[in-house]
Amino acid sequence: MTSGRRYLIVGGSVYLLELLIIFIAQKLGANDVLAVALSFWIGLTVSFGLQKLVTFGDRRLHHTVLLPQVLAFSLLVLFNFGFTILVTGLLDGVVPAYIARTLALGVTTIWNFYLYKTRIFKTDTPVID
Repeated sequence: MTSGRRYLIVGGSVYLLELLIIFIAQKLGANDVLAVALSFWIGLTVSFGLQKLVTFGDRRLHHTVLLPQVLAFSLLVLFNFGFTILVTGLLDGVVPAYIARTLALGVTTIWNFYLYKTRIFKTDTPVID
């Protein structure tokens, strides 16, 4: 299975988890922005581990590798978070929260795959596709 397929499977699974979190948060009284923010942070934590280990087969856990990866991932996440909240805020009252999150996710998915593959989880040993 190619890294692109693994990326989509992992991402799709995390997306479903995020939708579930949005649904539960809203049932508990959270507004759209808070529900999406909660789903984003929980989803990204799960996503980091699965993308690193499953999608890109990067099992390096030494601090000299892991710390720069976490830093790069964190900076990307902060950018993605701002983008996601901006999209959700702009579309608040226009479309449901899950649609806003889906639109933002579609855009970030593209640039994330490129950066994960070429920068963040790039190893000297190629992943077998």
